[in-house]
Amino acid sequence: MFACRLPWWRSSVTCKSWQSGHLLPWGRCQMLSVKGINTTVGQEQQAGMKEKQALEDQETHLARRDTEALFQEQPETGNQYLEDTLLRSYLKTHLPPKVLEEVHQDLERFGNCLLTKIQPLSWECELNPPVFQQYDAWGRRVDHIHTCSAWRRMKETSAEEGLIAEAYEKRYSNWSRLYQAVKLYLFSSSSGGFSCPLAMTDGAAKVIESLGIPGSLKNAFDRLTSRDPEKFWTSGQWMTERRGGSDVANGTETVARKQPDGTYRLYGFKWFTSAADSDMALALARIVDAEGQCTQGSRGLSLFFLRVRDEEGKLNSIQVQRLKDKLGTRQMATAELWLQGARAELISAEGRGVAAISNMLNITRIHNVIGAVASMRRMISLSRDYARKRVAFGKLLKDHPLHMQTIARMEVQVRGAFLLLMEIVRLLGLAETNLASEQEQLLLRLLIPVAKLYTGKQASAVAIEAMESFGGQGYMEDTGLPVILRDTLVLSIWEGTTNILSLDVLRSLTKSQGQVMAVFLSTVQKKLELASGTEELSPAVQQTQEAIGSLRQFLAAAGSEQALTMELAARDFSYSLARIYTGRATTGITEPQNALLMEHAARPDASSTDVCAALRWCNQQLCPVAVESGRGSYGGGAALQDSALVFGNSRL
Repeated sequence: MFACRLPWWRSSVTCKSWQSGHLLPWGRCQMLSVKGINTTVGQEQQAGMKEKQALEDQETHLARRDTEALFQEQPETGNQYLEDTLLRSYLKTHLPPKVLEEVHQDLERFGNCLLTKIQPLSWECELNPPVFQQYDAWGRRVDHIHTCSAWRRMKETSAEEGLIAEAYEKRYSNWSRLYQAVKLYLFSSSSGGFSCPLAMTDGAAKVIESLGIPGSLKNAFDRLTSRDPEKFWTSGQWMTERRGGSDVANGTETVARKQPDGTYRLYGFKWFTSAADSDMALALARIVDAEGQCTQGSRGLSLFFLRVRDEEGKLNSIQVQRLKDKLGTRQMATAELWLQGARAELISAEGRGVAAISNMLNITRIHNVIGAVASMRRMISLSRDYARKRVAFGKLLKDHPLHMQTIARMEVQVRGAFLLLMEIVRLLGLAETNLASEQEQLLLRLLIPVAKLYTGKQASAVAIEAMESFGGQGYMEDTGLPVILRDTLVLSIWEGTTNILSLDVLRSLTKSQGQVMAVFLSTVQKKLELASGTEELSPAVQQTQEAIGSLRQFLAAAGSEQALTMELAARDFSYSLARIYTGRATTGITEPQNALLMEHAARPDASSTDVCAALRWCNQQLCPVAVESGRGSYGGGAALQDSALVFGNSRL
């Protein structure tokens, strides 16, 4: 143990504050040691007594503080539905009156349930993550994943609340999907990570529905969409293998061998399987032909359905290698699995696995957007409440203009993200009830990857900024705030990273032969024309009009460039689409079902904050791809410079 350096004549005496377990600042000990060096003996004694008294006073003061705890008012949230004015105004504007009446009552009840029953379960899930037991006491391989009672209760609650069923019962026709998304949005931040298995469950149900619910899969579909906790199933999505995640065409090594009874046996290693405690899974594999050969590439992939365990609870020829040690979402079991002849059923056409599972990916990406928007809303709600309670420098945080400006900027981001989410699920609802036009279907295909990649980045930035608004408390594990941050960081990675999805946006343009971009531009232009008479929004309309012009110029110039140009521009291009579409405008009267920030602000009963949010959104750089193109960021020379910057000071 180190001793504080006291005057040389008392060098054998260690600092009492340190001895008693109190860390007296080093500078304080040094300051005391300097006093009295050039004094007389009497003065030395007097100084020594004063020094002793000072140390004892300090020790007493610090000892008293031992019994005290840091005390600040804890930020709290109430009924998240009732407190979310943007959500309520959106539903009031768009839902038919009868639907709104029923939905409002259920969401108010659900908001209370989240507060009193579900939120406490969420914290239990965090404190009691899954545990993997590979062998029993007698050395037998059991591969059992133990989950806590709160996690199992989350599954029951998900069934009872119809968090999957609502979208497939279609009680409210094309509004059913939007209503389901709203409930998932409210549930997400209190779900204890259970929103992830729900995403894959929803995706699996969508795949089976898209296949016409064949007889062999009817039981699975009924269970995936059940409201009965005893019958409800969750599903996994087994795609990622050792050679990578997004590149399934080249990374999938799992093979399927056909059996005499028409079923298949799967052999391979699934490297990252989320919700490994699920009841079933959809998996990609390559079918082995009579000569023992497999077709490589995406054309060799087929989609299979399999039960994880049989009726007796035994694993379906599956071995659990280990649970993943993840940064976040630790409440959920994610595992490495060996498939050693797992019995499965081919559910896609042979070699059409990627096409069949694309419906699942669209749904899980939308769930990713839901999680992103929900995490932003939760962090801002907590920051806002804390600002009403925390006193710093003689006044509440809410009375510090710079602090409020910071939260307001985050609020603008979450408002834009929320309305983009609502637009996507509105379009999906139309598509699922055969009410969507061809243009709306094209728009949906484009907006899903755009929204997923953009909101994933937004959520991480907002979570970090919001954490800072709590000062040091934001960094304390037991406040729960770091949990939200960790769980948010995965949103830009799962279901396709930002770059992967940016390239997917480009593919949607290519596959539609430019039609999707034409629909995007005409849709935004039409809304701008309708909004041009709204005086308060004229600055935002002008800024968006200029952004559209810049985007058109970029597209015209890029048409004659090499493919490298568009690849380098893909991320900025996708950001531009997200910002422009989120800021697009209309009067909210001619087509009231379409409303993003300016549209929402143009409603007859819009508030001043609605207008402010629209104006502030459009104050940002709406078309970064045009700006960077003007700077020469996408040419061949820029690509060489990028490599030089990355590897210039290292050996290749």
